[in-house]
Amino acid sequence: MRKNFGSKTWLYPMPVFIVAAYDANGAPNAMNAAWGGIYTDNMVCLCLSEGHKTTKNILESKAFTVSMATEDYVVACDYLGIVSGNNENKKLEKAGLHTVKAESVNAPLIEELPMALECELVSYDPETCHMVGRIVNISADESVLGDDGKIDAEKLRPITYDPIKHVYNVLGKKVGNAFSDGKKLK
Repeated sequence: MRKNFGSKTWLYPMPVFIVAAYDANGAPNAMNAAWGGIYTDNMVCLCLSEGHKTTKNILESKAFTVSMATEDYVVACDYLGIVSGNNENKKLEKAGLHTVKAESVNAPLIEELPMALECELVSYDPETCHMVGRIVNISADESVLGDDGKIDAEKLRPITYDPIKHVYNVLGKKVGNAFSDGKKLK
């Protein structure tokens, strides 16, 4: 038996992205965003309202980074979502986070978050809050790389947002092999 809930913004998993950009003076700002994902082969799509300081910064600078929030920084990442950069200029500092300039775009990388997409702004629709960015580079700290030199989810420990219970969950446990295990049913 199923229970119907009607139209909701419930989807699993909802990644927890930390979106960062510089303002016109070069000061970094970041926000927590759970509505987003891959749009096409080299594009990311985010739902960011115009009122966010980070959105304003992206529209000015035409560049941003999208870091994966991780288990080790749940408190700091949550803080970035509950405090507005319009009201708190030192949000990142108060969260205990530090930034460096990304290599591929004019946007800040958050040093404590080990994986980030470096993006150029492609489009923004203020009516739908739909932002699209071209991924020009993905950078990852060596601490989250596996023996094969690729990002290892068990080392990264990205978190997701549960929109029903309003909690964060960690990802990372391998349960199967994509494009392989299903072949058993062929």
